[in-house]
Amino acid sequence: MAAQVAILSGPGLGHLFPCSELARRLVRHHNLTVTLITQSLGPPSDTELSLISSIREEINVVSIPPPPPHSIPQNKNLIFLLFFLSAHNCPHLRTILSSLSGNTNTPPLKALLVDMFYDEATLDIAQELGVGHYMFFTSGCILLSFALHLPKLDETYDGEYTDMLESIRLPGYCQSFSGRDFPQPVVERKNEVYTSYLDLSKLYYKTHGILVNSTEELEPELIKFMKENKRIPPVYPIGPLIRSCSCDGGGDASDDQCLRWLEEQPNGSVLYVSFGSGGTLTGEQMKELAWGLELSKQRFLWVVKRANDEADASYFGGEINMSSFDFFSTGFLDRTKGLGLVVLAWAPQLQVLGHAAIGGFLTHCGWNSILESISNGVPMIAWPLFAEQKINAVMLEEDMKVAVRAKVDDTGLVRKEEIVRLIKCLMEEDQGRKMRDRVNLIGLKAAQAINQEGGSSIRSMKAVVSEWIDL
Repeated sequence: MAAQVAILSGPGLGHLFPCSELARRLVRHHNLTVTLITQSLGPPSDTELSLISSIREEINVVSIPPPPPHSIPQNKNLIFLLFFLSAHNCPHLRTILSSLSGNTNTPPLKALLVDMFYDEATLDIAQELGVGHYMFFTSGCILLSFALHLPKLDETYDGEYTDMLESIRLPGYCQSFSGRDFPQPVVERKNEVYTSYLDLSKLYYKTHGILVNSTEELEPELIKFMKENKRIPPVYPIGPLIRSCSCDGGGDASDDQCLRWLEEQPNGSVLYVSFGSGGTLTGEQMKELAWGLELSKQRFLWVVKRANDEADASYFGGEINMSSFDFFSTGFLDRTKGLGLVVLAWAPQLQVLGHAAIGGFLTHCGWNSILESISNGVPMIAWPLFAEQKINAVMLEEDMKVAVRAKVDDTGLVRKEEIVRLIKCLMEEDQGRKMRDRVNLIGLKAAQAINQEGGSSIRSMKAVVSEWIDL
């Protein structure tokens, strides 16, 4: 084996899935030795344990122990906790990497790949050990471009971005964005999270290279601009990296129930509704969604989590209980029996999206879900909740034209009438058919980029691996 690399995954399935897929490809296609380092605020979920178990034969997995509960800041939002965890775990990371570097029984450690939320100390650790420091950006180039542009935005604009009257256009990109669609970490400039995210965006310029879970076929303008901009570290689009079906399930019973039900539905007739592993709705919003699904008379498969006022409440996991059904109007499940299937917490998403019965996907616009939907040729209803999901929604609707976006009213809710409109548009009208044709074409090109010899993402991967071996 020519070389060894270490990958530091961020917490949460949205980071662990692409990091594990990257590790698999480096082992299987490039003959590298890979150590995947995981981290979390608490005990791993069953899905995380299943994933780790499925890759241990090929990949060395080291899990940093969670911080003591008393040390975890209370009443802080998701982004703050990600920064906290990254800084807290740097001493553990140094110990792990020192051990890998000093092991004469394994190939030499050549590079450290850190997740997109990383601490400045990781640069120092890599330098001390004489290894390359690279970032694996598990989201798309649209967010990467925004982060790289943020220092200039910060110098240019005063006040809150959400109050900006004019839209902004990212360098090298055709679409403009309202300040209201900016990523979650920058919505309050006086908040400590904004300062941390601004500092992080400046750190991106110091890494040796940036691997990004996208492809030239998905985001051609942004990738072209970043590759030509000499101020930016070399960018390597190596996606779409999506999870394998072997680690997609959270429970055999749930998997079987979903797939058996789909087998009974006509092709292209079912709307899949899921807000990802980390997204949640308020109780009032869940009632509106239930009414919208019922009134649309559209077949649906809905993955339900318990209601919460925080959109990212389930990011770090958590159990669900049967009281989650309490939000349904009286008789909802009975009235929609046969028309829809409601499952608790989990569905085998890759298998669902790849099923012939699926005709559309109502999604929170998390990057992994976007890639999985496009790869399976499924058009979307874009319903962003947190993180960078709003700019993802803009890209899907206005640039790629593979989604229609939900409109929120003055109270912050997507009302049942709007939900019916969205479903009719996607599943019945000509606009939906055009989106379906377009997403099929884009999905085919994206698959060729990562799976076909000579594909753009395969070339990028070979280029960065050669760079590591030569270090």
